Amino acid sequence: MPHYGDMQNAIYNAGLSGIQPDYPVDFATLEARAEKALSPSMRNYIQGGCGDEHTQDRNADAFHNWGMVPRMLVDCTQRDLSIDLFGMRLPSPVFMAPIGVNGEATQDRKGDLAAARASAETGVPFCASTLSNTPLEEVARAAGDTPGLFQLYTPKNEDLTQSLISRAQKAGYRALVVTLDTWVTGWRPRDLNTANFPQLRGKVLENYFSDPVFRGLLERPPEEDLPAAVAKWAATFGKVLTWDDIARFREMTDMPIVLKGICHGEDARKAADHGVDAIYCSNHGGRQANGGIAAIDMLPAVVEGAGKTPVLFDSGIRSGSDVIKAIALGATAVGIGRPYTYGLAIGGTAGAAHVLRSILAEADLLMAVNGYPDLDAVREAGAYRMPPLTLP
Repeated sequence: MPHYGDMQNAIYNAGLSGIQPDYPVDFATLEARAEKALSPSMRNYIQGGCGDEHTQDRNADAFHNWGMVPRMLVDCTQRDLSIDLFGMRLPSPVFMAPIGVNGEATQDRKGDLAAARASAETGVPFCASTLSNTPLEEVARAAGDTPGLFQLYTPKNEDLTQSLISRAQKAGYRALVVTLDTWVTGWRPRDLNTANFPQLRGKVLENYFSDPVFRGLLERPPEEDLPAAVAKWAATFGKVLTWDDIARFREMTDMPIVLKGICHGEDARKAADHGVDAIYCSNHGGRQANGGIAAIDMLPAVVEGAGKTPVLFDSGIRSGSDVIKAIALGATAVGIGRPYTYGLAIGGTAGAAHVLRSILAEADLLMAVNGYPDLDAVREAGAYRMPPLTLP
């Protein structure tokens, strides 16, 4: 049976004929390559975080504070990375986290389609963002048979909210991911110093511009008066959500509902009590609020509060080892963010697919070497703050 880690053998065997990988397999080299491919404004927007970016940096660095204890004399010639989520059997726990400027990451400004095609090529589900250069229906079609999720920035206009959700359900998305922490934008110095906010320049707004309800709010269509359409978007974006809104989402869709941005154990408990289908532990990659704790350090409390409710996780994932550590701490599925967007920047669909395969290969090989034949074994092994106070 093939394994994700077989990618390593393919690379070494190709090397015997003088062939090297077209794209990097490590995050540091990937980031350096992407910096050269992106315009300064896009580079700042993708790389930037809130404030002095301490939280953003901690998200990634904190994984180094967690370690796993290998188990020997375990037959790991067969590994199983599959998971069950929303009634689906998925081949791995990895998904592509929503990135609102994917569309701008490729040279043709069709990065959302490239990301969806990478999803189709790898079988890694894509969580499409409300902010997109391509309407959500086209993105869903580009993902083929690989199931996708739809992330919602909830508008203030309820009819528009209903329209976006209904379109997503009709297009075949398998869950609604409601972002909780972005009704207002955090303080982002890199973007402020260059006065650059892509949406106010009319970028990544095609889900709005293609929506019949949104177009009905305009005196003239976006094609005829872009500034007015952007102004209407700005006035409509960002409903402040409360616990009372969950019931309304239930009325709007049959899709499973995921709350994105939960970082406190008590909030996770409340979400589970409200009957949401999954809890998404994330601090938006450190882009929205500075001075916070690394997301991975908050994950155990969220998992405990969630009880039997599945927990998705992102923020700071840079490698396959990071993925396995998040699984060990209780995550059901793990979102990849910046790495695959960097892959889009340097190679479009092929670049993003390569990044996803590299992360999966590292995760698979870590399980093989550490004696974890499946994800249940990973969770049983757990992860420990280093140095571990007490070995199991």
